[in-house]
Amino acid sequence: MEHEFTPRIIEILKKNFGKAAIDIFEKSPLLQYLNLKTVSATRGSKARSSFANLYAIYVLVEDYIKQGYHKKQGYTKYEGARFSDLFERQRELPFGSKLQNHALNHRMNQEFRKFFPQVDAQPILRVVDTKRYWINEKLLVLTIGRRKFNIATSVIEIIDAYVAIKQESFTGFIQTCEQMKNASKANRTTVEKFILGLLAPNVDARIFEIVSYAILKYYYHDQTVYFGFDLDELEESPLKLYKTGRTNANDGGIDFVMKPLGRFFQVTESLDVRKYFLDIDKIERYPISFVIKSTGSIRTLTSKLRKGAERQYGIDAIVKKYMDCIEEVINIPVLKERFQLAVKQGYLTDIMDEIVRQSKVEFNIEESDEDEDNGE
Repeated sequence: MEHEFTPRIIEILKKNFGKAAIDIFEKSPLLQYLNLKTVSATRGSKARSSFANLYAIYVLVEDYIKQGYHKKQGYTKYEGARFSDLFERQRELPFGSKLQNHALNHRMNQEFRKFFPQVDAQPILRVVDTKRYWINEKLLVLTIGRRKFNIATSVIEIIDAYVAIKQESFTGFIQTCEQMKNASKANRTTVEKFILGLLAPNVDARIFEIVSYAILKYYYHDQTVYFGFDLDELEESPLKLYKTGRTNANDGGIDFVMKPLGRFFQVTESLDVRKYFLDIDKIERYPISFVIKSTGSIRTLTSKLRKGAERQYGIDAIVKKYMDCIEEVINIPVLKERFQLAVKQGYLTDIMDEIVRQSKVEFNIEESDEDEDNGE
């Protein structure tokens, strides 16, 4: 597979290996995997970035180089990198501040096997009891003819180059948002089209979550409920939506929380029922609303979830128990409808402001104040 970032990969390999570059690229499953994972490099900030799996490789190869094994033998005797060190390093990298442990523990290996089922060597090796990790050196050292080539430093350079491009595209996205924010009063149609364009299945998960939050926050903004302990002393309370943290945070399956109703919202792009019901289990089967990055109808999405639950559990009572925990399914068409309603209520500028504010926090361009972290 060749895409717009592939020549950059080849360029790095030619710099390091000269005429052997093409052979190394074609015969290395790890380089082929990096090629697949960097397809979004030149597609702008809205395309999926795949930092988690790339960074799982990055921190292990970085440790490999740090220990000097790219220049010497003996890696088979190495005690392994500590999980805590790898995890901390992962979060120091650009866009990595809220990454979880899934890629290091299993997701990267799972995806690699999916792409390369014929390759026996899995990239990440670990001992669960000691929490020690290794990169599989068999994927770093290639034999071409009579020569051996170690691609460790090239792997780091390739990922660094990809991240640099994504940083530039995200910075450009923020600048575009700023321009739209300033134009929201003068050219409403342009701003509306821009925001609607961010509600698409191929949009980066972080941006989709941010835009979903901004829309739903102002959709519910003017809705009120009445609360009180006495019928004669009921108080009118506006609905307020709070963002619980940055995207991809380890927050127990809660992305947004609504006061005073106590509604939970989880943003997802998956239709894997195991993930949905894991989120439900995390919060003790408390009702949760799912915001799904899909243009499929609510009926279709709900039907797929139910069929998935039936396949997984097979007992009607258990299926019903989990399905009853899904309070609402919100898809892309519903988000667009709610956006238009919020715009009619005069909240276009506020929605754009919220997208800018949350994007700056998410992409480490500007940290928010404490009150902004709570969605205020």
